[in-house]
Amino acid sequence: MKTILNVKNLTKNFGGLCAVSNVSMTINEGELIGLIGPNGAGKTTLFNLLTGVYEPSSGLIELMDQNKSIQIGGLKPYKITNLGVARTFQNIRLFKSMTVLENVKVAMHKNIRYGTLAAILRLPTYYKEEKWVEEKAEELLKEVGLYSLRNELATNLPYGKQRRLEIARALAIQPKILYLDEPAAGMNPQETKELTELIDHIREKYKLTVILIEHDMSLVMKICERIYVLNYGKMIANGTPEEIKQNEFVVKAYLGEEI
Repeated sequence: MKTILNVKNLTKNFGGLCAVSNVSMTINEGELIGLIGPNGAGKTTLFNLLTGVYEPSSGLIELMDQNKSIQIGGLKPYKITNLGVARTFQNIRLFKSMTVLENVKVAMHKNIRYGTLAAILRLPTYYKEEKWVEEKAEELLKEVGLYSLRNELATNLPYGKQRRLEIARALAIQPKILYLDEPAAGMNPQETKELTELIDHIREKYKLTVILIEHDMSLVMKICERIYVLNYGKMIANGTPEEIKQNEFVVKAYLGEEI
């Protein structure tokens, strides 16, 4: 398998608190990876480091792009996004006063090829690109089951559908890596089942590498090929779902016992 992401000795300090400590990971192209751990383990902080929200205190984050290794640690989020990295958030961050369709279209700005002059003068290239954007956005909404709600305001969607809209918007940037931060949070069992199927589907269709944070262990164990486990900011285990289930350090971490 070809490596797409290398994380080496990644550390993030907030004053005297070490939120992520000496973390290393190797992610291969096309993998579906789970990142688990108790509340406060540093999972979202790690995602924020990988996507440019935070700058690392030390360590390397290397993204493979066309057989070149690019050091992305410390880059601005938009620069990392332009390299093909997308994410959703633990707390949903939609444009609530925009429609479902508009939320997806706004994420496609980096793929638009017309310039300011063409937009002002409404040249043929403008209309051609806008038509493509609308068709692509509608295609993505069909994938996540929201096409019939495309003209609805995002704020009016029920919670589970807002999660799906976040995924559609992330797909709109045509990513190579998709980070999902607790995508099943707040969902009922049926919604979680449908979400599991959706994640599996989009990963296969769009040839994505998917890394997800999740507390729903049934979802993690069902779809993830490998799992990394964080506790108090440190990586305490990694392996297949079966290996993780039998790892005494992981069991103790979740039970709150001393390791």
